[in-house]
Amino acid sequence: MTDAAENLGHEEVEQILREAAVGPPRATASGSGPEPGPGTARTKAAHATEASAIASSGPIDEDVQFLLAQAEQAIRSVDEPQHNPVPHLERFELKDLTTAPASTERASLDLLRDVELDLRIELGRTAMYLEDVLQLRRGSVVPLDKLAGDPVDVYVNGRLVARGEVLVLNDNFCVRIAELIAGDE
Repeated sequence: MTDAAENLGHEEVEQILREAAVGPPRATASGSGPEPGPGTARTKAAHATEASAIASSGPIDEDVQFLLAQAEQAIRSVDEPQHNPVPHLERFELKDLTTAPASTERASLDLLRDVELDLRIELGRTAMYLEDVLQLRRGSVVPLDKLAGDPVDVYVNGRLVARGEVLVLNDNFCVRIAELIAGDE
């Protein structure tokens, strides 16, 4: 090796690494500037050989040697054919999806007869302090935000679905639905 190769500075080593990673520069016949033809250009193998020679020429720290090894491996892998690294891996073929013929039976509410729902009738609401709740006794009166003739709210699974009026039928309280609330959908 020549003395010039042994005395390369850090910037020159980085330049050689950049050339090896990006690709070889192409030189014109006069030696200055790029040339599109491959005839006078240096090959990837020449760059890899030059980088290996520089790495072995003197005391270069381990990081630079590691980078040189990676660059050489990248240069070699460009020309190598790609192989399947996962054994037994096959390409998945999508098949035509077919649907089952539509049922001729009409769906009815009979399908939902056994579904349980939480039904709640709300006479009104109030806000109370914990102190007032702790003082409640038998016979205490809790005022609500609705008047005596106002409709009550009917909730199904926590959603307001109707309003109605409270009636007494055979000594039982009941609610007659006066208004159905349309949903957002």
